[in-house]
Amino acid sequence: MTDPNVTERTATQQHRTDIADLIADLGDTERSRRISAREQLVIRGRAAAPAVAAALASSNAWGRWEAAKALTEIRDPDAAPAIVLALEDEDASVRWVAAEALSVLGRNALEPLLAGLISDHASAWTREGAHHVLHDIAKGDLRDLLAPVLAALESVVPSVSVMTAAYEALGALRGGQD
Repeated sequence: MTDPNVTERTATQQHRTDIADLIADLGDTERSRRISAREQLVIRGRAAAPAVAAALASSNAWGRWEAAKALTEIRDPDAAPAIVLALEDEDASVRWVAAEALSVLGRNALEPLLAGLISDHASAWTREGAHHVLHDIAKGDLRDLLAPVLAALESVVPSVSVMTAAYEALGALRGGQD
């Protein structure tokens, strides 16, 4: 008789290996293989999200792009900090898809994004990506909260004013706990 705990552990190990293989395929030179791997990771959803988020740091630009695209579809708020870091990617298409991934997270992207603006306010790429995201999500009750940050991002010298505006918005978002 098979021990159910052994069967479950074996299935879990196979699942992890499967995800690792799919992550490796995100950077494949064959486009159809990359797309298939991304689609399979999306099907696995939040279970795959930590590995997909880690793939944003891959040395392979295709792999990073596919990882960002997968996270756009998985929509795991826990991946937001890694996606914010991808706003600094050397590849403009990866930065764009990372901004899209944050946009679909909406409110769930705000704390990591505002914290990223505070710590990396001098980066033009981070500011550009943040503007893209905040422009997309600054609607409804978030409009007034995010308006000063957007104004700072659009100012003549944004690196000076963005950090303060992001800090104040983050404090307001957290309910003045800072």
